[in-house]
Amino acid sequence: MRLIADLRESIKPQRAILNDSPQIARLTNGYEREVLDYLSARPLRTFGMMGFIRDHGLDSPLNRGTFYAYLASDGRIEGVALIGHAVMFETLSEQAVRCFARLALLHPNAFLALGEQESIEVFCRHYSEPGRLPRVMCREILFQLRWPVAVRERVTALRQASIADLDLVVEAHNRLGIEERGINSLEIDPQGFRQRCRWRVERGRTWVWIESGKLIFKADLICDTPDIAYLEGVWVAESERSKGYGVRCLSQLSRMLLLDARSVCLIANEQHPDAQAFYRKIGFRSVACYQTLYL
Repeated sequence: MRLIADLRESIKPQRAILNDSPQIARLTNGYEREVLDYLSARPLRTFGMMGFIRDHGLDSPLNRGTFYAYLASDGRIEGVALIGHAVMFETLSEQAVRCFARLALLHPNAFLALGEQESIEVFCRHYSEPGRLPRVMCREILFQLRWPVAVRERVTALRQASIADLDLVVEAHNRLGIEERGINSLEIDPQGFRQRCRWRVERGRTWVWIESGKLIFKADLICDTPDIAYLEGVWVAESERSKGYGVRCLSQLSRMLLLDARSVCLIANEQHPDAQAFYRKIGFRSVACYQTLYL
């Protein structure tokens, strides 16, 4: 088949890395259609990787990692993984998970792995060597919103952010990371963090409500496919919380996104009941559970 024939040269260097494993191939631009066809079978589990591929292709520094395929002997894809800052994978093969875990061990900047509970447990068993043991595992809930969505008081000032808003967006997004994960990205990777915020703003992916120079609400559209519009970075200014502003803005934004996507999704940490209650108030329903493994 075309995929395995064309990737024969890509497979060879991976065989040396993985004890002569013939199944792993590094993916490069040109195979997007085949990979997206495979990932589209379970969009609720694969929207993250699909978003990267649709936005940047298979081979781009903006993916912050490398895409790999696990191939059957006849060339069919039996697994796909993004190995980098974030490790994401889709497969029904335990052997594929084992190979992806061993590849992740070779990536010095791997920070977290995200997947369904059973897959992450298999990954964890194989991701271990002296000095490279997983640190923390937390549970995350995938929320989904479909029509109908309640019509609430409109926020006329809700709009796509412009470059002029970038400083406010960067500050709010960093504060959100500190609140939710205790991570100050402006200390760890200030240039890269700002660049990623700028990329979303330039492409109309960041939505804001700003009044008199103050950012009241922000949300980022991370992935936009016909199946799923995936949101992250939902933030309301501390002084404006519990006033209904977040509910109004997120409801309004979701209604707009549902004009082009079948559902809107986002993830909430199981340890944050207030966030879960906020999403449920809008109409989001929990549809799946993930495990996040900090590496």
